Amino acid sequence: MRQTFVDTTTELLAEDPRTAVVLADISADAFAPAMRRHPDRVLNVGIREQLMTGVAGGLALTGLRPFVHSYAPFLVDRAYEQIKLDMGHQDVGAVLVSIGASYDGSAEGYTHQSPGDVELLDTLEGWTVYVPGHSDEVAALLRAAAGHDDRVYVRLTEQENSQAYPDGSRLRVIRRGGPLVVAVGPMLDPVLEATRDLDVTVAYTNTPRPLDAEGLRLLVDGELVMVEPYLAGTSARQVAEALGGVPHRALHLGVGRGEIRRYGTWQDHARAHGLDAAGLRSRIAEFLW
Repeated sequence: MRQTFVDTTTELLAEDPRTAVVLADISADAFAPAMRRHPDRVLNVGIREQLMTGVAGGLALTGLRPFVHSYAPFLVDRAYEQIKLDMGHQDVGAVLVSIGASYDGSAEGYTHQSPGDVELLDTLEGWTVYVPGHSDEVAALLRAAAGHDDRVYVRLTEQENSQAYPDGSRLRVIRRGGPLVVAVGPMLDPVLEATRDLDVTVAYTNTPRPLDAEGLRLLVDGELVMVEPYLAGTSARQVAEALGGVPHRALHLGVGRGEIRRYGTWQDHARAHGLDAAGLRSRIAEFLW
């Protein structure tokens, strides 16, 4: 996904003079050729993530479309105030593109983990959030984000599904059955494996914000399980609003709030949070039956 981001954004820099890229050292080597070709529109501010965000807000005020990139905890958690003020308060847009996701950077410790990034952005208005589940979904999402001036967050991860679903902006039904299980982004493959012999409907989306409220209302019939690759319960408010007046029970699965204090791999952390196939199957089956 990261390489697709670099390739696609480099193409956009050549195609559209409004496109700009602002970095804080992360991926600077990958963008070095683009920086040589477009030194006025590819800027590396060094390890200063708050400054990176402020510069992006200034570029947006001049009419440029900035892509802002770093690890999720540096891009969202560390620069949250600048996102709130230099973008939201100034009413300008940018495309934030993160890597690292919830715990891809587990080998680097908790400083490189950000399970709460989407929940943080939910405290602000006007953000579209893309969570691609496959690298082949990334380019189209980036190009869609480049075509307007709104605020967009693209959350890239090492974990990928075995198949891409480019039409995943709304809820796409992957398997029809009984109660609804919604998988966001890279959680689709674990959900499909966990429910392979269970009577459930599995739906997929790579665009959890705005949540497809209409699709949710059409598909929910009693029970709903939301499986997200970030903090558990992040979409609880959106689900409740979408299903207002519709009798239902909901289970929200995602990253737990307790810190996993061992390094390991992202697969180890997924298991620890119950987001592998075995953990998901146990909790989904217990909730539904």
